[in-house]
Amino acid sequence: MAAPDRIPRWDEQLQRRLARGEETALGELYDQLAPMVHGLAGRILADQAAAAQLTREVFAHLWEHPEDFDPAQESLRSWLGALTHRRAVERLRARRAAEWTGGDDAGPAEAEIRAVATAARVQYVVDSLPQPLRVTIAVTYYDGRTYQETARLLGISEQAAKQRMRLGLALLATELADERARQENRDGNR
Repeated sequence: MAAPDRIPRWDEQLQRRLARGEETALGELYDQLAPMVHGLAGRILADQAAAAQLTREVFAHLWEHPEDFDPAQESLRSWLGALTHRRAVERLRARRAAEWTGGDDAGPAEAEIRAVATAARVQYVVDSLPQPLRVTIAVTYYDGRTYQETARLLGISEQAAKQRMRLGLALLATELADERARQENRDGNR
């Protein structure tokens, strides 16, 4: 139980307000996290109209079922990201199944779905890293630069570039492992 003098986190306060039916709480939440939800859905679905629809559905679900979010388990941002990811992958699977012409091997389609979903999840985690780590990873990894080039470009030492890259990748690995464990728990509870 929480200590009486502890101030609840933003997401705990928001969850309580949603549970009371405060529409302004939904508006605040939407303003804060809709870009993240839409971006993640868009990366997985590669369809902006479908991403917009899924974004509305994710926030409607939270509005109708605020008790599904447990602030003691994870942040609201992480929970919404996981919900969006799960639903977007389900949509992608359904779309692929509808497009499937009846061949015997669904393996390549499932592998493609997993690859798209994993890439979107990695991008979501990278986007949520602190700005110095995010920029260092983007410049080094996505732009294909060396540590020396990254250090010069960012105006930092080569050692700082290496440290930021290592820390960013360690945080990425930890978050992805945590997400995998949460997914396995959810799959086991179905």
